[in-house]
Amino acid sequence: MKIVLNAAAVLTFLVLSAAAVVADDASAATVDEAGTKMIADGFTPLFNGENLDGWRNPFDYGEAKVVDGEINLLASKKFFLVTEKTYKDFHVVVEIKLPEGPANSGVMFRCHVKPNKVFGYQAECDGSDRCWSAGLFDEGRRGWIWPSRKGRSKDEFLKYEQESQDYFKKPEIAGALKRNDWNRYEVICRGDHIVIKLNDVKVTDLHDATDAEGYIAIQHHGEKGQTYKFRNLFIKEFAE
Repeated sequence: MKIVLNAAAVLTFLVLSAAAVVADDASAATVDEAGTKMIADGFTPLFNGENLDGWRNPFDYGEAKVVDGEINLLASKKFFLVTEKTYKDFHVVVEIKLPEGPANSGVMFRCHVKPNKVFGYQAECDGSDRCWSAGLFDEGRRGWIWPSRKGRSKDEFLKYEQESQDYFKKPEIAGALKRNDWNRYEVICRGDHIVIKLNDVKVTDLHDATDAEGYIAIQHHGEKGQTYKFRNLFIKEFAE
């Protein structure tokens, strides 16, 4: 009986191991298929999955590395990894996975870069119960544009305060972010028209003419020991 039980245990282990391998292969295939479809739809990879060619760190701190086809950011204070090229009108796609615990990130677009500073538009990735993910934040300048809140926004945006606060409480908006999972961000810019989608949910749709061109960047919020992950970064530029 003891031999039978051990054999059964071995068989169970082999079956579970095979299932895990299949699951991993399926996950990898999904990512590859997604990339193939994006390219077929006219998108260009912002990240080649192997190294950080086309990207730079304008900060004196922060670490960016490639792990299993993903960009991993590590830091003990906030920093951004930035594209070497600027973009004007485009449709950019980025998948983000926040670490567990307090976390905040985002996709900067049409942004500006100085030594140890990045500022401009940011599509928010909010890991808190506030649920402002895919809202529009003006990093280092005007603060929150959508939603707006007294003390966090310039006066010009407070006329939208109640409307925007009510909007972000809608179940489909508040629940758009999948915590502890991958989240697909899309930012679409044509002229002064800005659209931000999160997991196919349109969260931000407004006009703002502050910036017409700039860099794309991804953020580590500065939680020591935490790793922020990014994958499937693509862009489609629109003709002028």
